[in-house]
Amino acid sequence: MSFSLKSSSSSSSSSSSFELSTMAERNPSQQRAPRPNPTPISSTFLRKIQAHAPNSTQLLGFSTLFVSASILLILTGVTVSAALLGFILFMPLILISSPLWFPVGSVLFVTIAGFLSACGLGVLAVAGLSWMYRYFRGMHPPGSDRMDYARSRIYDTANHVKDYAMEYGGYLQSKVKDAAPGA
Repeated sequence: MSFSLKSSSSSSSSSSSFELSTMAERNPSQQRAPRPNPTPISSTFLRKIQAHAPNSTQLLGFSTLFVSASILLILTGVTVSAALLGFILFMPLILISSPLWFPVGSVLFVTIAGFLSACGLGVLAVAGLSWMYRYFRGMHPPGSDRMDYARSRIYDTANHVKDYAMEYGGYLQSKVKDAAPGA
């Protein structure tokens, strides 16, 4: 790259001007083509951004969500901190009274487990009796079609076994008569 300095002097020394030129300026075949105008692309991009920008209702919702989440996070931290401090402060009392905790805990566990089991079995019995009542009254409760299908399959299988036994029993009777003709 070569630079040339041209000076032009005039009557006063303060009015001298220098011209800086490159070879590319003197040779127009090596100059770069001007860049295309980027405004259509950027304006399209801006339109897309503006189309997806949240409106005021969404911004209010996001800010409410942010504030609520922040408050809940702070309350969670305070709760965990208080629980840890309480555990640390009451640890000596828990250790001293620990021989009482195991028997009391065992009795409570067995009592609560028994009560919940009895309640669950009671609910199961009431539901089963209710289903049977509706089934026998012809109200077609859920699953009654499978019950009818199973009953018909059992009946068909029993008839098939009965027929087979009668056939096989007659076959055995004839074999017995062949083996002992006088019997």
